[in-house]
Amino acid sequence: MDILLLLLGLTLILGGANYLTDGASALAQRLRMPEFLIGLTIVAIGTSMPEMVVSVLSSINGQSDMAIGNVVGSNIFNVFVVLGVCSIIHPIAFTKENIRFDIPVCVLVSALLILMASDTFIGWSDANTIARLDGAIMLVLYIGLMIWTIRMAKRPEKDENAPKPMAWWLTIVMIVGGLCGLIFGGELFLDSATSIARKMGVSESVIAITLVAGGTSLPELAASVVSFLKGKVGMALGNVVGSNIANILLILGTSSLIKPLTMGGITHFDLLVTLLTAVLLFFTAFTFRRRELDRAEGVIFLLLYAGYIYLLIQ
Repeated sequence: MDILLLLLGLTLILGGANYLTDGASALAQRLRMPEFLIGLTIVAIGTSMPEMVVSVLSSINGQSDMAIGNVVGSNIFNVFVVLGVCSIIHPIAFTKENIRFDIPVCVLVSALLILMASDTFIGWSDANTIARLDGAIMLVLYIGLMIWTIRMAKRPEKDENAPKPMAWWLTIVMIVGGLCGLIFGGELFLDSATSIARKMGVSESVIAITLVAGGTSLPELAASVVSFLKGKVGMALGNVVGSNIANILLILGTSSLIKPLTMGGITHFDLLVTLLTAVLLFFTAFTFRRRELDRAEGVIFLLLYAGYIYLLIQ
């Protein structure tokens, strides 16, 4: 039964990703907004809803390991696996704005998470905790960042020869329907995969960083790959960068406001790997073929993820 639910969840995820990509692309055309911005905001927040649900419920239930591990693992998965897979399909080109602003913000946000979870090192507390004040700061930063990003976005010039955009009602239906398919499909996949792992005796902290994180990141993977296959490269990259920023500032911010989150079984090594993914993504813009994440780097990302998982399960 778990295997059947696993396959059903995967089917819903793929179908949802297809509809979400088409709907988001139509929205970008109607609003005359860059596809990267749509990916960074609407698609990123939508595909991050599984992480939001898992982390918030884990916070309410006092499972800090699961709340933090879900976000940390998802961010690592998003860069190393989602972008790794996409770049193998086709190299990912970066814009000047990606290099100067978007990816550096992702690096800074990852560094901020380490700072806020290092109370014992700084001497603020006897336990490493993401407190309610930390959560409030994260949420304010996220709101401010989204407002700034939208205000500074350069609108593409109107193309008189472009085909007539999709009707508003159909655009909304496709976006909402696609998100529902991604979220419900992700939950089915996650529940069945976690059930299988627990029967195999895998620990909760490892489940959080691997299966739960990977399962809640399947919407990002599916949405990015489908966007890529449809030629929406900017939307795919925006989805990953936006999701990683939202996972930390929005999701951990909300979760820690509900109840302070202690690190528990999540180590600073895990947080450092999260920061490393963002730093490596930035440096790929200057290696091999400049301003591009190419296939060789995509393979390296996948190998790094495999190595990280190997260290976890040892």
